[in-house]
Amino acid sequence: MADFSNNTLHIRTIDHQTAEYWSMVLLRDQVLRRPLGLQFTPEQLADEAEQYLVVAYDSVGNLVACLILKKSDDPNSLQMRQVAVAPHCQQQGIGKQLILWVEKWCEPQTYNHIYCHARAAARPFYEQLGYNVVGEPFTEVGIEHYYMEKQL
Repeated sequence: MADFSNNTLHIRTIDHQTAEYWSMVLLRDQVLRRPLGLQFTPEQLADEAEQYLVVAYDSVGNLVACLILKKSDDPNSLQMRQVAVAPHCQQQGIGKQLILWVEKWCEPQTYNHIYCHARAAARPFYEQLGYNVVGEPFTEVGIEHYYMEKQL
């Protein structure tokens, strides 16, 4: 299990179907799903058993951010998905620290390419981290997204 700590943020991977995982599901539901009127299906949650689950906790142990890394057909590539930061923690650099941690986590492994389907509102955030837009915008879950990628 990978791990990172500084004075304010503790980032690590977690296992599927643990109490930490269910807290992660609740955060993603609050930030990403409910605002769009969506709910997770049992199949979607079951599929996450084979994915890398990454969480960030604040200095007192509150879950403040998370994301999922899904293996792709290319053994050197991961899809970053379900990136969520607790509403009261947004605009504080937590999402940036989380993604930078993920990029370092990829270094000792075979992963050298990360891509995501970024919501249009998040596009500038990813661009600041060196992700590039590929192709035209598309609609996913009823809102505009961009395919973005970064070579590590």
